[in-house]
Order: sequence, then structure tokens, then C-alpha cells
Amino acid sequence: FLFPNTSHPPGAEPGPLRQLLEFPSDDLELLLQERECATIEPPVPEEEVCLWQDDSKRHSVSLDDTPRGSWASSIFDLKNSTPDALLPSVLERTAAEDMDRRNAENRQQGRHADLLGLYPAPDEDEAIERCAIPEVPKEHSGQRIMVKCLSLKFEIEIEPIFGTLALYDVREKKKISEDFHFDLNSDQMKSLLRPHSPHVAISTLARSAIFSITYPSPDIFLVIKLEKVLQQGDIGECCEPYMVMKESDSTKHKEKLEKLRAQAEQMCTRLGRFRMPFAWTAIHLLNIVSSVGGLDRSDSDSDTERKGTWNERKKKGFERMSVGEDMCNFTNFRPATLTVTNFFKQEGDRLSDEDLYKFLADMRRPSSVLRRLRPVTAQLKIDISPAPEAPHYCLSPELLHVKPYPDPRVRPTKEVLEFPARYVYTPHTTYRNLLYVYPQSVNFSSRQGSVRNIAVKVQFMAGEDPSQAMPVIFGKSSCAEFYKEAYTQVIYHNKSPEFYEEVKMKIPANLTDNHHLLFTFYHISCQTKQNTPLETPVGYTWIPLMQHGRLRTGSFSLPVSVDKPPPSYSVLTPDVQLPGMKWVDNHKGVFNVEVKAASSVHTQDPHLDKFFTLVYVLEEYSFPYRLKDVIITEANVEAELKASMAALKGALLDTCVRFLHQLMSKLILLIVHPPVIAGQIVNLGRAAFEAMALLVNQIHKNLEGNQDHHGRNNLLSSYIHYCFHLPTTEPVSPPAVGLASYDLPIQYATLSRATARPTSLLLSRSKSISNSNPDLASTPATPDEEVQRIIGSKASERACNRMSAFIETASILCPPSRQIAKKVLLHEELALQWVVSTSTVREASLQQAWFFFQLMVKSMSHHLFLSSRLDMPRRQRFPDRFVDDIAALVCAISADIASRYHKDVELVERLNSSLAFFLNDLLSLLDRGFVFNLVRSYYKQVHINKLHTAQNPNSLTALRMDFIRIVCSHEHYVTLNLPCATLSPPASPSPSTSSTTSQSSAFSCHVQDQGVVSMFELSVPFRQQHFLSGLLLAELSLILEPDGEGVFFLHKKAISALHSLLCSHDADPRYTDPQVRSHIAQLYLPLIPIVMETLGQLYDFTDPSPQRVRHASVLVDDNDPDNGTISQSVAMAIAGSPLPHSKANHFTLPSVAGRQCSTLSAECSRTLLVCFLWVLKNADAGLLERWISDLSVPQINRLLDLLHLCLSCFEYKGKKALQRINSLTFKKSQDMKARLEEAILGTIGARQEMVRRCRGTTERSPYGGQENVRWRKNVTHWRQNADRVDKSEVEQESVVDGNLATEAALIALDTLEVIVKTVVMSELKESVLVGVLRVLLHSMAGNQSALFLQHCFSTQRALVYKFPEMLFEEDTELCADLCLRLLRHCSSSVSSIRSHASSSLYLLMRQNFEIGNNFARVKMQVTMSLSSLVGTSMKFNEEHLRRSLKTILTYAEDDLELRDSPFPEQVQDLVFNLHMILTDTVKMKEHQQDPEMLIDLMYRIAKGYQNSPDLRLTWLQNMAGKHSERGNHAEAAHCLVHSAALVAEYLSMLEDCRYLPIGCVSFQSISSNVLEESAVSDDILSPEEEGICSGKYFSESGLVGLLEQAAASFNMAAMYEAINEVYKILCPIHEANRDFKKLASVHGKLQDAFNKVYNQRMFGTYFRVGLYGCRFGDLDEQEFVYKEPSITKLAEISHRLEEFYSERFGDDVVVIIKDSNPVDKNKLDPNKAYLQITYVEPFFDTYELKERITYFDKNYNLRTFMYCTPFTLDGRAHGDLHEQYKRKTILTTSHAFPYIKTRINVIHKEEIVLMPMEVAIEDMQKKTQELAFATHQDPADPKMLQMVLQGCVGTTVNQGPLEVAQVFLSEIPEDPKLFRHHNKLRLCFKDFSKRCEDALRKNKSLIGPDQKEYHRELERNYTKLREALFPLINRKIPQLYRPLPLPTTPTQR
Repeated sequence: FLFPNTSHPPGAEPGPLRQLLEFPSDDLELLLQERECATIEPPVPEEEVCLWQDDSKRHSVSLDDTPRGSWASSIFDLKNSTPDALLPSVLERTAAEDMDRRNAENRQQGRHADLLGLYPAPDEDEAIERCAIPEVPKEHSGQRIMVKCLSLKFEIEIEPIFGTLALYDVREKKKISEDFHFDLNSDQMKSLLRPHSPHVAISTLARSAIFSITYPSPDIFLVIKLEKVLQQGDIGECCEPYMVMKESDSTKHKEKLEKLRAQAEQMCTRLGRFRMPFAWTAIHLLNIVSSVGGLDRSDSDSDTERKGTWNERKKKGFERMSVGEDMCNFTNFRPATLTVTNFFKQEGDRLSDEDLYKFLADMRRPSSVLRRLRPVTAQLKIDISPAPEAPHYCLSPELLHVKPYPDPRVRPTKEVLEFPARYVYTPHTTYRNLLYVYPQSVNFSSRQGSVRNIAVKVQFMAGEDPSQAMPVIFGKSSCAEFYKEAYTQVIYHNKSPEFYEEVKMKIPANLTDNHHLLFTFYHISCQTKQNTPLETPVGYTWIPLMQHGRLRTGSFSLPVSVDKPPPSYSVLTPDVQLPGMKWVDNHKGVFNVEVKAASSVHTQDPHLDKFFTLVYVLEEYSFPYRLKDVIITEANVEAELKASMAALKGALLDTCVRFLHQLMSKLILLIVHPPVIAGQIVNLGRAAFEAMALLVNQIHKNLEGNQDHHGRNNLLSSYIHYCFHLPTTEPVSPPAVGLASYDLPIQYATLSRATARPTSLLLSRSKSISNSNPDLASTPATPDEEVQRIIGSKASERACNRMSAFIETASILCPPSRQIAKKVLLHEELALQWVVSTSTVREASLQQAWFFFQLMVKSMSHHLFLSSRLDMPRRQRFPDRFVDDIAALVCAISADIASRYHKDVELVERLNSSLAFFLNDLLSLLDRGFVFNLVRSYYKQVHINKLHTAQNPNSLTALRMDFIRIVCSHEHYVTLNLPCATLSPPASPSPSTSSTTSQSSAFSCHVQDQGVVSMFELSVPFRQQHFLSGLLLAELSLILEPDGEGVFFLHKKAISALHSLLCSHDADPRYTDPQVRSHIAQLYLPLIPIVMETLGQLYDFTDPSPQRVRHASVLVDDNDPDNGTISQSVAMAIAGSPLPHSKANHFTLPSVAGRQCSTLSAECSRTLLVCFLWVLKNADAGLLERWISDLSVPQINRLLDLLHLCLSCFEYKGKKALQRINSLTFKKSQDMKARLEEAILGTIGARQEMVRRCRGTTERSPYGGQENVRWRKNVTHWRQNADRVDKSEVEQESVVDGNLATEAALIALDTLEVIVKTVVMSELKESVLVGVLRVLLHSMAGNQSALFLQHCFSTQRALVYKFPEMLFEEDTELCADLCLRLLRHCSSSVSSIRSHASSSLYLLMRQNFEIGNNFARVKMQVTMSLSSLVGTSMKFNEEHLRRSLKTILTYAEDDLELRDSPFPEQVQDLVFNLHMILTDTVKMKEHQQDPEMLIDLMYRIAKGYQNSPDLRLTWLQNMAGKHSERGNHAEAAHCLVHSAALVAEYLSMLEDCRYLPIGCVSFQSISSNVLEESAVSDDILSPEEEGICSGKYFSESGLVGLLEQAAASFNMAAMYEAINEVYKILCPIHEANRDFKKLASVHGKLQDAFNKVYNQRMFGTYFRVGLYGCRFGDLDEQEFVYKEPSITKLAEISHRLEEFYSERFGDDVVVIIKDSNPVDKNKLDPNKAYLQITYVEPFFDTYELKERITYFDKNYNLRTFMYCTPFTLDGRAHGDLHEQYKRKTILTTSHAFPYIKTRINVIHKEEIVLMPMEVAIEDMQKKTQELAFATHQDPADPKMLQMVLQGCVGTTVNQGPLEVAQVFLSEIPEDPKLFRHHNKLRLCFKDFSKRCEDALRKNKSLIGPDQKEYHRELERNYTKLREALFPLINRKIPQLYRPLPLPTTPTQR
């Protein structure tokens, strides 16, 4: 390992690689930063400066400044300005090497340097290595509201009125803020008091206050109290004028008012100093902040005007305290202006807080007692609003100016100190030392003399002399800032008054035993009598403030002395009976007072006080010291101190937290400077360590909500980060007293994971930095200078001060000049104590291991800095003893992790990450080889021993994964892995400084050949050399092992760790140089084989169908020699797409049989692939080449498969924002799946998950500024509402996506080139080259950018140029595929793509020609491809293709070499032929919306190719595709049958094969139409000719494929009988091949089909459609039979056609002819289009019906259809029976249905007219049939039977059978021609009568008793009918029974 101080060996040239080899010298940086002061003047007791430190903020290049490749010029720029320019180099012949070199150079231009910058950033949730920087400690503040007092008006204005505001919480019965005093008097009123307060301080003029509320609750009231100047008379009397008089009635009261004013003026002059209570009211805050509270303010009887905007959105952010409190959010409500009108007058005997709480509780009741009282009417206007963030002109509770304070002369706002209702856990960070005194009541009832108007004067005394009263009492309103005394309100004539006064004072930091509070009681005489003084003292009492070094606070009940207290009273309490003193009421406690402190100096906790005092005693060495009843001496101080430390756990947590910083500092001090007592060093290390461990643990347990995602308590981490530093001054030798010994500096010496990874790494894991700062702007010469420069302040020498233990003072952080032997180093002591700790302490320290680890790290770095050891070799920095302790500690903790991971999931998870962070930090401080050994020992513990017995190995793996991820997040991770080292085995067993060999070899950057293979494997040398990346990759490969338990969340963990590392390299400005990148990529080379291994588990991006995993066992075609491809037809059957060139998945690997793959999710697969591409992109091409040349063919094929998958995975998806949203939703659900899995498998505790969730992450996005907008969580992940996606964002997203797709494809292309290069050298090229070309074709098929396609075509041309035989000699479909792809791009809208595609196509022809002086194959394939393209692509543009054809012609004309050959002519023929196809296509385009017409056109084109079988086949396929799309499966099946027949026809010509069908004839049984495929005409080409029948279908396997697809389509069409016919042709082929597996499957399918025959099926419905009018063009006067889906109603088809043609011709043009009569063309309007639509039924002759028995028979192979039209001779459609004629029309179509299209022309039409009697015969036959059917139906259906019977025998039936008989049979017709009909009808009736009888009999057997009567009725009717019919039926026509020669009837058919 290299160290900053090593001299550079000669190998390292200065340059980009140099950085890789060396660690920067400033691996560690210690910075001091001034502490932010909230106020302009620092809050300090004396004049001292306040410093504080925070992290270094580095400035380095942000990613925005680096040029971003082709980012700016979007890749969609068109590169060629002229349309379809010819490419200059196409016709030149260049050597293959030159061509490759030129292509490679072009490919490297304008590339993106960082691939991962284009890929979505790593998932935040996974980034465990990221540590949030703790917040800078600051004072607590709750939700803040601002209250502004605007005006106060009474009905009369006679005297000044003063106001006080405070908040009260009724439920807690607590006053939750200090008082705010305001004065809204007019100047005239104020002038009355001028003499009493000549100096008015601006701070007392505040009229607005900011209140803080930590625990909002619905029970908070804002209480307003008013006072006035003391006057004679009790409160009621003084209020009277306000309740009675009005200024408006001034005439009435004029004199009275004058009198009152005069009186008031007099009082002000005399008693202006004293106040009396006047009135009060309260505002219920809930009503104001809750919008629900609306405008109803009845609680305080006030009417409200609301101002400001109503912010409806409640902020959900604040903590919910309890149910019902969600209403009280004081940070976000609509500001309100209230006008309070009613005040309640104060009652002298009910002034205490207790009474107030009762009133407030009562106020909330609807029937409040207060309502019944007569109010004091007034108008107080106040504004209540949420406080602004940083209000201007604000004073702190100590009256310091809060920043910003632009102008000191402006009226200020005051911050009101909060007294939180419950504990608030925040450490003190600023100096505060306030005391509040609340006189509550005094009882002078037993005191003689005139003591009625009692006032209490409160003073803060520094000594006993009256002059020692200190000016520390805050003034109220419109007065001076500070006073030496304060008076309570006076209650007139009351001997035992209650007070509500609050006296606020700011007390000195250094209290002595002489400081005390003095209370003097006065009687105030209100009347002006002669010789009566204004105030008479009537009593005295006092409170000493300090006792045993503790501040006395709380409630006191004090005796009151009548006389002045004697000298030196102040050290005693008044409870002591002093001799010669006279007390009120016999020394009873008559005065109740409460004292509260808000202090950062006095803890007010006995345990803490005791501890601090003892520490102080030790520091000052002031023995003996009296502590309560114990005298502390040198002998017992140690025991006492240890006891006090142990007792700390009894202290209130709230107080411990408030004094956390001081407490910790003192404990650390005791460890670092063990005190010397009586000349002996006393080791308190263990006790201090225990106290610290328990304290830290307690804080954690109780403040669980306050943690980051690593479970670290924020208070503690900010302490370590900002406040902790090593005490630097030397201890004072015992006797001497001088300098304040260990003043804790208030600086926050931060040493921490830097905010940014040398901020360069804006992306990546910015938060998880080690303690190092490699790129500080200017490095100072020496640490001393550095410190001087930063601090720039001198240590303040202060007199020895007793409270130094409590007050933080500034001291300077600088290295001491000499080492002190006695000093123990904190980190050493911590390590030692931890290693030896036991039981509870050990457990506590394990629970919070992170705290001690961080403390050690910070201590170590401070120590190095202070002792100037940073320049020493790392080995010598720390003593061996300490290093051994660390090793033991790491070992022990690893063992804990391994043994407890299934019991204490959460603890182990925390412990594991703490350990990892610790080792990460150590890498910056200790010898790195040593740290690696620690990592190794961790692995030994957590890996081997336990793995076999592990109950849950996955969670162990997860722990190791987290561990390695954190360790790898070191900022010098790359250098730690020795990226430039070769893999020669190292000389020493572990990499370390001493191994000189590894040092020297680290600089030889040339790789020795033998090692290439081991560089790509996780070999021993690789893992020794690249230690960390080796561990990471080993974990990854273990987790991805296919037979492993590979749980989803582990996949995600491992892949995400790798991804985030690579991201950090990409974003790191140190590593931009490509040479450096290739060295970094060396660390990850084994990833390539790892990903190749997992190919089978990756999500299959190529397959659009839902089945996802790349299961490699897709059917492999048998006849395919190399088994590398799926038989195309099967692939198509799978994809359900009958196109020959669809993007089917071309390859799969023979999979390991029976293995169940554990598969990766799409997200994981995608990320893994992007990492794989990253390595390929950055790795050294030479290395890759050498490695690939060693691979076997199957391995190379695997690599090709991977590239194929990558292309599909990163294909550009387009701007469909919807897709993005879907993918996000999908991603989230996957995340949840992972989360659940983690919880179930117990790798993460549910509680911690909860905590994690509640806490929400507040971290900054680690990915720099605005760089990758698309991946900031708040932008996309959580916004799932597709409707509001921001346009520009989608735009940007799609650009990024496009760039990613292009870069991924180019990397794949580079790799293909490397593969080709290596293959050229080896023999195995064929199979590999085919694979390469496949991948290339696949990349052309996707959505690619112009930029990529140009390079792709160049590569393709080079490939064809180098290996033409691959395309033209092998029997592959590659040529066909290539032609299709090229043609597709020839029709691109981008001219540069067209240029490239057409030149490629031209060269393809030329090459084919040069091989055999004929390019029949290419010609054939191009023609077929064009047909296929045209038939399927909707977006196809013929204009562009025409252009490309022109370009090809131009090439042919310009090609000088071949000018004299037949080649140009052949090209021309081809181009013209293509052009013709194109024109047909254009026509198809026009009919795109008319499916029938479209299929007709396709049919016509296919017919035109009758003599080129390949093309006809293509078009049949196109038609099949169209039919499938529209769900016409029967037609699709027929297209496939026709295709198969065509193939069979040609195969039988080629070879005589007994088991193959003989041609079309064999297919007749499937459809009579097939014969049209027979190849009989003269112009048919013989299949032997080159280029004919060369497609893949003209083979036995092709035939089988087509037939299987046909069977599948028949199955979908429910024509199961036809399946049988298809398989009759297939079975002999399978039998001949002895393919029993296929036969088994065929018979299985047949069984299914035959079983389904009995299902209810519906086939098509048929309509005759006639089209008339010239608008129809060549369809005019054509008649068709249309086949529509089953159950189509006439209305539906007529609506569809009418709508369609209306859209085409215009609404008023289309007319539907409503009848079915023959149409007379001459009567039609020539400008209109007429449609005649009639329902027709299949028609069968009697002889046919014998054959057609089943439902299927009657619906298959149909050619004749019939419809009937009723008419009468006079033109009406319907008439009476005897005049009703009927016309039957029989239509014959040109082909039988179903056919390859859904409408067929009518070629023959025949009409039969039936006379009325014949119509009657038909009707009767139909009725008789119905009866017979109903009678013999099985199972019987009584309902149906009764319905038919009712229709036959019911009497009421009009035109029923009886009437027919009466009309036609009542007499014998005159016309002998009708005799036959008469007789036939008579016989019909006979039959009818018999059938009725049968039916009645049947009915009788079916009915129940309830229908007996109904049946009798039917029988009666039948009997009547039979009797009526009898004579008519039995009358025979004699002539018929004579042998007479009969004349034939012309109408008979």
C-alpha cells in the first residue's frame, strides 16, 4: 500500500494515472468553523467571543461545468444536410483493416463519457453508506405564532390602561409562556405617567410578540389581562364607569367625565408606580387555527374579521401528539384579525392561576357562568398569524437583537420565552440565565395596624447593603429596560391578597452565597392625607439563591419578618429562628412565592449538580469542600465522584439532554486527564465509560423518533460532529491556582464524513465520506498556521471561576508544545474499556456502538492533528497496544454479529453498519493493510463458521452486503484496490507497506499475457490485488448463483451496491481520463463472466408477452442443424404473430434441464446490464480482445446473447409519459415486495421499519444540483398522476433516454467489433459470425437513433464485405432478415439513415452479383421484404422509399467497375418492379380504414404474384396477420392453409416424398378453395431456379410450422372439425420422422378438439350487400356476401357500413335502400352512394342436407345463400292469404366460406316466385316441423311444447291453420295446374293434425296437477279444430287419382 509520504518510484509518470496510484497527502482535514449566532450580540455572561465549528464546505467542479459529450447537440441532429447524399466511400474498395480502423474512429466521436449519468440514479432507500450530516445544534423552538396588538378602545377614555398576554394550557394546568406586556394608550394618556418613567427604552414599546408552542393542543388559550393605575376604591367600583357610560352620550355625562379625568390625573401623578387589576378575557386558539372553527367565536364573545388568504392545505408535517390534536396546527392557518369586545372584570378574591383555569374550563361550556356577568365593553383588535421564518426587528427573551435586524430604531417584536407543557429534549447551545419570580399570596390578617393595600417589592441583591440591588429586572411596557425593583399589583383594602405578577430577571452567571432575592411588603395609602407617607414598609423576607453550589428554585412558603433583617442574614434562610426578630403570625409561612429558572448554567437536578460540583472541586483542587452534609476531602473524593457518576442514571433525562454537551465533555475530560489526587493518578476511565454508555443508551431508548436511518440519535451524532474535541490544555498541578483549567471551547471541532465526497462526487454517495478532504483549495504550510488562520482569536484569560464547569468558554485549539506523559488518549482508553467491559455496560455499548466508534475516530484524528503526526508513516502513528485493542474489538463485534443475527435483528443491523463505517474511517487513519486484515477477520466470522448451521443465511448475506458496501464507499476506494497493479502473485501474504514487490509492480501498467484469464475471474491473485472489489464481486456472484436461494431483496441489494459504486466513478472528476477509466474497469472485469453466468435468470426484455424469464427451453426446431434458433414458425405461433419476419426471439440457450431459475426482476436485470455495459465500455479493448480469443464458442454465443438482451433492454421507448408512470408504479410495487420480503425474512426489524417510515428522509438528494432532474424522488417517483406530468420534464426524460439507448447500443457495437476481430483469427468463425450478424440485425430492428444507425450500417457493410459467403452461400434466413431491415430503414424519414441504408442495400446486391454474376437471391429477398414491409407497417412512407430506390439507381449508374456488365440493367429491373409493388401499396394505404377493401387489395396483390411463390406466400402471410389482428381466426387459418398448400405444391415438384402431401389436392378436405394454389400454368417457374422458393418456408419444417399455426388458428375460431383435417396431413410427416413426442402432442390436441365439439358454438352471420353509385368506383353495381361475426344484427352491419362510407364520402351522400327488391339503376341519384343490405341464410339443396348433418357442416364450405321477399301483385309487400306471393333469391359466391377474405363476390343469382298456395304449403310444413321438434325434443321442454301447441290449436289465432285451410281447401281450384298444390296442402294438414295429437299426448305426460285445466282447454280446442278440418282434409281431387298425363308447372324448380 502506498502512503502519502512514500517517495515516488520511477514508474509513476506525473499524469492522470498518478492520481490513481497515490493517496493525496491531505487525507485528513480538521476544520474550525464559527458557531452561528442567532442574535447580533453573542449571548454570553461576560465579554467573550463565541466560536463554533462545522464541516468543511469544499468547492470543486460541479457536474454542470463539465462538457457533456453530445448532450448539447442532441443525437437526433441530422448529420447530412443534403437529402440522401451518396456516401463517398461506398464505391471505393479499401482494405478491411482500414475500413475497421476508420469505423472505430468514427464510433468514438461524440460519445458520452459517463454511461451511468444517463441511467436513473441508484435507489435512495438502498444507499446505506450515506450518512446524513447531523444538524447543527440549535436552540429549541416549537410552532411559532405571531400576535400583534393593534388597538384598544373603551367607551370612555379617562386613564391609561396596560395589557399583558400569555398562553395557558388548560389540560396541563400550566402557563406555557412568559408574559408579554403591551401598551396601546394614546400619547395623551401616556403623558400622564411621564414623571414616573422619564426614559422609555425602545425594547419596551413592542406591540407584537412571537409565541412558540411545542405541544399544540386544543386546550390552549391566549389570556389577555388589563391593568390600570392604582386608585381609591375596589375593582368593581373602578369598572363601573366603563360599564355604564358611553362617550357618545357625552352631554349627559359631561361633568361626570371631567370629574373622572381630573381624578385619574391626580392618581397618575401620585400612584403612577402602582397598578391594580382591571379586566381580562381569553381567546381559544383552536378556533382560530382550525378552519373548521369557522367564524364562530362565541367562546370569547368576539366578532371576527378574517383577513389574509385561506390556506386550506393543512400541513401534515408536524408531529401528532394525540387524537384530536391534528386540528391544532399552528404553523399553517389563515391569519385572523379579531376584535374582542367583551372583557370580564377581575374579582379581587379570584386572581390566582387556579381560579383562571376554572374560568377557562367554564368558558368552553355553552352555558358559561361568565356569560351571565355584565361585561366591560371595549374594542381590542389583535392579529394572529403564523410567524414568518426570519422576522425582522425581533428581540430575543434576553432582549438581544435577533438577526436580521436592519434598523435599531424600528419598533421591535418580542420573542416570548416558552415554558413547554412537557419535556423538550434539546441540548442548550446558547447562554441563557433567566429567573422568574411569582409572588402568589400573602396573609397579613393577623398583622396589626393599617396593612390593607399591600404591594410586594421584589429585588435581586448581590449583597445586603441596599445599594447592592442589581438592575436585572426586566421592565414591562413603555418604561426603562431594566430596574432594580419590581412591585406587584395592589388590591384595594385586602389584607390577604392574591397576585398574578411575573417578575423576570436576568441573573449573573457567577452566583455566590451572598446573592439573594429580597421581598419588602408595603402598605400603600391611596388617600392623600397630611403626614401619611405614600408607602409604609410592613414586612420583609428573602430567599438565598445558592445553597451547596445549587440554585434554589421551586415553591416557597416563607415567614415574614416585621423588622428589617439583621446583618449577614442573606446566607441563612428565613426559616431559621434568628434571635431578637419579630415575625408575622408567629414565624408561620404567610408569603407564598414560586421561583423558576430558565438557565443553561444551572441544571437544577441534584444528580447532575453533584457530579459537576465534584468535577469542579477536583479541577480547582479546593479541598476540603462542603457539599450538603458531606465534607469532600482528598480521601473520599474518588469514591464520591464514582458514586455520582453511577447516580447519573437517576437524573431526569430531560435535564441530561439539556446539559448533554457539558456532561459528555466532563466525562471525556475525566478519561483523558485522569485527576491527580494527593500525588496519585486516579483512573476514572472505567466509571466514565460506563456512565457514558448508559447515558447514551438511555437517550437512544427514550428518544426513538429522533434517529436517522442508521438508528443514530441526532443529538448524539451532532454532539460528536460539532461539539466534541480533545481537551487541549494541560492539567494544573494541584496546589497552583491560575488558569481556568479545562475550559471547554465552544467551538465545534468537526471532523466528519465530509458533506460531499471530495465534493467532486456530487453524484454517488455524497454523504458517506471518510474523514478526508483531498482537494482543499490551498493547503496551509503547517497545522499551526492553519489553526491560527481559522480561529483567529486569542484565549481569554479569565479569573478562576467557580462555574467554569458549567460555562463553555472559548479556548484555542492548537497542538501543545510538548507531550504530557500523564495524558491518556481518549481513543486508546475507549478501545481498552470497551474490550474489557462486561455485562450491562458491554450490552449498552453494543447497542450504541456507532457512538463509541465515531468518538474514537474523531479522537484519533484530533490526536493526529494536535500532535502533528499526520506526516508520520501510518504504521507509526498509533501504539501497537492500541492497534491490538482495535483488532480485538473488531473481532469481538464480528463474533457478536455472527452469533446474534437471528435473535436481535435490529441491533445486529445497526452494529454491522457501525462497524463498517468505523473501518471505512480507519482506512484514512491507520495502516491500510491492517484495516484490510480487519475486514478479513470480519468475513471469517460472519462467513465460514456460521454458514452451515445458519438458520437464515440470507440475512447474513444481507449483513455482509451492507458491510462491504459501506467499506467500499471510501473516497479512495479506487486507489485502495491498486488498480494499476498487475496480477503477479504478491511476495508477501497480505498486501501491506512492507511488500516492496507489490509496490514496484503497482506501477508497471503493462499487463503480462499469461494473466489475462485470471483478470477476468475472481481468482486468488485478483482478489489479493483488488481486495475490496474482489469481495464485492464475490458477494454478487454468490447471490446471483442460480441454485442459490437468490431472494429478490438480496439481488436488489447486491446489484444496487455495484451500481452506486460505478456511478460514483462516473461522476468523479478525478477519473475522467479514459486511460484512468480503463484501469478502474479492471477492478470489475470479472463482472462480465458473472453476468454471462446469470443470463438464464435475467428478465427477458426481448419478449413482449407476459411470460418473463428467459427460459431457455423454448422448443428448438429439429431440422435445424445447429439448434441455435427456434423454428421461426413456432416462434411466431408463440408470439401469436403470423409474420415471418417479426422480431421473434432468435436465440435461446439449451438450458440445464430441470433447474428452477431464481429470476431477477426487470429493474434488477436492467441495472445489472447497465453495469455490465459500463465495464465493457471502459475496459481496455486490447484486454477484452485477448480474453475473448480464449473463450469457447458457446461462451462467445452467451456473450452475444447478452448483447442482444442489452439492446432490447435499453431500446428507446419514446415519449409516452404513460409508460414512465407505469414503470414507476411497477417499480414501487417491486420495492414493496423487497421490503416485505426483508421483513418476513427478518433481516430488518419491523419496529425499525416503522421508525424509518415515520422519520421520512430529510436528506438532500445526493446527486448534486439540478443535474439529473429525472431521478430526484420528488420529481418522479411519487407523482403517479399521469394527467399532470410536466411536458418539459417528459421532454428531457426522453432525451436522456434516447442518449442512454444510443450509448448502450454503441457499446454493444464496439463489443461486436472486438468479437469479430478475435474470430477472424480463429477457425470457429461461422457459427459465431452468424450470431454477430443476428445481434446486429436485432439492433437495426429496434428504435435506434440516427447516430447509432450510421455506425451500425458501417459495421454491417464491413461484415458483409469480409464474409460474403455467410449471407449468400449458407442456407440461412440472414439474407432475408437483412434485406427487410435495410428496406425498413430505406423508408426512414431521416435522410442520413436513408443514405446509409440504400448504400448498404446497393453493396449487398453488388456483392451477390460478384459472387455469381446474378443477384437472384438478393432480388428475391428484397422483393419479398418489400411486400412484407408494405403489408404490415402502418407507419410506412412510400415517398421516402421512392427516394431510396432512386439513390440505389444512382449508385448503379455511377459504379464504373460494373458499368459494362448486365448488373446495372438488372438493378433497374428490380427497382421498377419494387416501384410497382409500391404503387399497389399506396392504394392499400388509402383503404387503411376499410378492412374489407384492404383485404381485397392484398388479395389482388397476392393474386398478381401467382407465378412467384415466395411473394404470394409473403402476401398470404400479410393477410393472415391482418385477419388475426381483427379476430377473424377462421380466415387467418385459411390463409395459412393456402400457404401450406402452396408450399406443398412446390415441395412435391422438388422431390417425390411419399409422406408429404402431393400438392393442393391433399388439402381439399380442409377447403374446396385450396385448389387455386395449384401450380399448373405455363409461366410457373421451376423451383430449381436460383433464388426461387428459397425462403425458409419452402422446406418440410416450414410446411409443418404453417400447418401447426393453421391448427392453432382453427382452434381459436372454434372450428374443431377442421383441426382434424389439418392433422391428417401433419401426422404422416411426424410418423415418417418417428417423432413420437410431436405425435403425442398432436393427439393430445385432437382429443381436446373433439371434446370441445359439443360445446355451444356460434359461427358467422351472412349478409348480402349491394353497392350502387359511381362513388364506389370499380365496386359500382357489385354484390357481395359479407361474413360478419356471429349474432350480428342487420342494424349493426348497416350502421357500421353507413357510418364508414359517410365518413368517406360525406354524411348526406350515403343512402341505405330499406327493401330487398331488385334495384333500378336509372332511378338513383348519380351523386349519391346507395347501399342495399339484406340478411341471407345458407341454402342447401335436399341432396346436400343428407351430407350436412351437424351444425358445423351447415356452416362450413358455404357457397349458396338465400333470402325471401314477400310481395303482392298490386305492389304492396303484404296482403291477404290468397294474394300473398313470395320471391326466393338464391345467390352463389365465387368461393366457399370461410375463405381467405370476409367478403366474396356473388357470381350467380337465381329467383323463384311462390304462389299464395305454395306460400301456405311452406308455412304449414314449417309449423309441422316445429311441432315435431318440440314433441321429440330430448330432454323435453314443456314450456316450449305448450308455446308451439298454443300457436297451432289456440282458437284466437288469426291467419292460423284453420283459416289457411278454409281459404285454400274449402273448394277444389278451377285451374288444374293448382291441383297438385291443393293436394300437397291437404296432406300437410293431415300430417299437421297427427302431430298436434302427438304433442298433446306428450304434454299430458309432462304437466303437473296445476296445469290440468289448461290442458283440458287445449284438448277442447284441438277437438274443435279437428272437427272443422275433417271435411276439408278428406276431400280428394278425383282428377289426381286418374292416370292423366300431367302438364309441368313452370315454377317448379
